Amino acid sequence: MRRLAAGLAVAALGATMVATAASPALADPGLDPDAAGYTSLRFDANPEPAWRGRPINLEGKLSVQCDEDYISGLVSVHHADYCKDEERWHRLGWKRIVILFRPDGSGRWEYVDTVRTSGSGYFSTRVPAETSGTFRAVFNGSRWLSPAEGKDWVRVVGHRH
Repeated sequence: MRRLAAGLAVAALGATMVATAASPALADPGLDPDAAGYTSLRFDANPEPAWRGRPINLEGKLSVQCDEDYISGLVSVHHADYCKDEERWHRLGWKRIVILFRPDGSGRWEYVDTVRTSGSGYFSTRVPAETSGTFRAVFNGSRWLSPAEGKDWVRVVGHRH
């Protein structure tokens, strides 16, 4: 009996998925599947200069440009993101941002943290100041959103203990 109920549930879900994909409100036949919403990531590391051993605040905002492809695309329906009439940019909530650091004189990026944007598109984290270098925040993009990144160089002052 459980198998029958599970089979009916899967069949109902499949029928829902087919109906959803065929719905003209959710699928735009003119949408190019390779088109992605243009994203912008604003990023700031502060204070500048930072004192060695004290925290550095890493904060930023992830947004997508409001244009026809984005408004009509699946992102606006499935993620409940939409652009208001007066908006040129819409902030993206609940997206993953990877924070990296490259010390001065090094060519290698080191992993620092992974954070998620808040519902309003903002993110922040704190790390201790150790050495001068560049912080980098990276959004890898998704099926309907282009990747974006931001960088900020921070000078660390103070004596090493």
